Amino acid sequence: MPASITNEIALDDLLSTPRRETVAALDACPGDIIILGAGGKMGPTLARMAARAASTASGSRRVMAVSRWSSHDAERALNDAGVETIACDLLDRDAVARLPDAANVVFMAGQKFGTTGAPAMTWAINTLVPANCAERYKGSRIVAFSTGNVYPLTPVGAGGSRESDTLGPVGEYAASCVGRERIFELYAERSGTRVAIVRLNYAIDLHYGVLVDLALRVHRGEPVPVDMGYVNVIWQGDANRLALECLPRASAPPFILNVTGNEVLSVRALAEWFGSRFGKRVTFVGTERPDALLSNTERMQTSFAAPETTLDDMREWIASWIERGGSLLGKPTKFEARDGRF
Repeated sequence: MPASITNEIALDDLLSTPRRETVAALDACPGDIIILGAGGKMGPTLARMAARAASTASGSRRVMAVSRWSSHDAERALNDAGVETIACDLLDRDAVARLPDAANVVFMAGQKFGTTGAPAMTWAINTLVPANCAERYKGSRIVAFSTGNVYPLTPVGAGGSRESDTLGPVGEYAASCVGRERIFELYAERSGTRVAIVRLNYAIDLHYGVLVDLALRVHRGEPVPVDMGYVNVIWQGDANRLALECLPRASAPPFILNVTGNEVLSVRALAEWFGSRFGKRVTFVGTERPDALLSNTERMQTSFAAPETTLDDMREWIASWIERGGSLLGKPTKFEARDGRF
């Protein structure tokens, strides 16, 4: 791993690098790949990773990325990386029906932020869009992104929620994400659609994420909230790799996987690390509660190769990125919300 990441090109390259297990997964899943909802935070690097892995895997195939594509620069960058881009509103059932065939599907569409002000649209994006896409690709393998928010808060010492635990969503966003999972489960049950559901929390890159939120608060001298006192995090590149490696695991009923880091991390300790790194005094607000939104990763650890990026890597890269004024997405994760309001 590099000691630091100094520019966007190096960052995108690192986030989109497959490993041999990723290439092997695509070898096991012949046919074209289509990524639905590829214009979000993770979609472009996952699409690029799929194209890089496909170029190494045996057999030729198309890699296609579907989004409304408000950014022509993002489209152009993917085209340059060998990814075909397709403009489509996934809420439009007829438009989805016209999308190209593909044996392998990665479903990434979803809405979180703005739910409090526009819950109807969140429910539409998180349930109607999955229904449109599951119907179109019911004969394909589908890896569907979900979230650890479908779980309730759990005691910190219990090690996090397991895939077999009863779901307990807090708030409308989390409830709509349970709805998204149920749509894919329905197609697995009724049509035999092979599905893998990836419950992700929280993916980290240098533009966005829990560690960026904490580093920025410390760097700016802002108090750090600790009511949600513990978190799991995973590097976005590792999450991309694991998602693609779930393609051969897709099954009916769905294969479900928690995707996050193996460690339960203290928010206070993370903030204090950034304080020491920046030479800043850290202040806190609130008090750690005995429960938090945490996921158990035993299934991930026993079924897949370990994530390649360490917490030390992520912290140092983010600290250096912020110090040199690197670009940021400007959307706080709101990881500290305990009421599910986003």
